[in-house]
Amino acid sequence: MAILTRSDFTGRVAFLGLVRDRGASLRSVPVAAVEARFDGLEGEAHRGLTRASCSRVTGLYPKRGTPIRNTRQVSLLSVEELAETAAALGLDALPPEWVGANLALEGIPDLTRLPPAARLAFEGGAVLTIDVENAPCQFPAREIEAERPGHGKGYIAAARGRRGLTAWVEREGRIALGETARLHLPPRRPWPWG
Repeated sequence: MAILTRSDFTGRVAFLGLVRDRGASLRSVPVAAVEARFDGLEGEAHRGLTRASCSRVTGLYPKRGTPIRNTRQVSLLSVEELAETAAALGLDALPPEWVGANLALEGIPDLTRLPPAARLAFEGGAVLTIDVENAPCQFPAREIEAERPGHGKGYIAAARGRRGLTAWVEREGRIALGETARLHLPPRRPWPWG
């Protein structure tokens, strides 16, 4: 019995980008297509089967730099949620590359609220597994501030609940601009203790 349910929701790939050098900038560089491998997107600075623990997981790994599984291989955002964030910041638009996006999808409502373990199956064969919501932080705020002085400071509040998701590659394949991804959902039931 299959545990994932194929939904009627699809998203169109409206943006693809790669963060080439995380030490230099969070900004992503637009590309027409990417190869998704088990260790992430080819050419992406966040690529790897493992990563060093960071401030987001200090409750579990108090010592930063602890080697852990890399479930943050891909930064996935919504075109619609980017527009909402831009409006909240008083901007006409918020380009996905300013916030380090790898993918911006158009057409899936409330993308940031997709449940962990949901899958996005792309026409080129790649499948991404959703990890968790990507909380807004200071790094995109700096990029926005550099482009539009006075607007980056409000980014964390403006992007809360619509910063997108992190994901990892479950199946290898190619992802190209303009193609669609089908959403597959895991069973959902509330956990009564949480």
